[in-house]
Amino acid sequence: MNVLKDPAGLAELERLGARSVPVLSRGEKFTFGQSTRQIVAFLGLDEKAGPDLSPPELAARLDKFMTAALELLPLMPPDRLDRHVPGRPRSYRALGFHLFRVVDAFLDASQGVVLVQAMFREEPAADAGTADLVAYGAKVRRRFRDWQAAAATDGSRTLDTYYGPQSLHELLERTTWHCGQHVRQYMMQLEREGQAHGRPLVEADFARLPMPQNVWDG
Repeated sequence: MNVLKDPAGLAELERLGARSVPVLSRGEKFTFGQSTRQIVAFLGLDEKAGPDLSPPELAARLDKFMTAALELLPLMPPDRLDRHVPGRPRSYRALGFHLFRVVDAFLDASQGVVLVQAMFREEPAADAGTADLVAYGAKVRRRFRDWQAAAATDGSRTLDTYYGPQSLHELLERTTWHCGQHVRQYMMQLEREGQAHGRPLVEADFARLPMPQNVWDG
């Protein structure tokens, strides 16, 4: 259920004691939906869980997603940055910021900062323009590339998150598809606004990632 539109769904989350979504519940028990490994264990499934791509492969894919975003952001007309994406109170401006913020938060977590949901709720300045979004994105990509160059991709290292301890490998996978999903969304919004682009990403770029089936929920 979409708790943004369903007060009963929000009430059910509060009754369970869950403080974030997505959540998978069964009876009085629940698990957060951020980790496929945790979901498989919660459901008692006899399936392989965990990233399909290696940390270096994920890092390359994430770099490609950020590079595509930096190509796409300048194509959105400035007078449309305040428009909202389908189904939720998020502007195009906030979407362009958020897809880089998730990478910034991952890098903080890789340096020992506990990953908390508040990191993902940060918003750009209300008057942030395209140049500001691009400058922030370029800064995050530089930071990510420096992280890579420091040979920091030891996938077995454990990081602390609001949904429990996660390996760096697992969190890197989640960060990669999370960023990629938002770039898919930005491409679609450009198309809806009648703005042509060179499709810097195609379906093959999302292969072997646990991407949502739909570009938008519902």
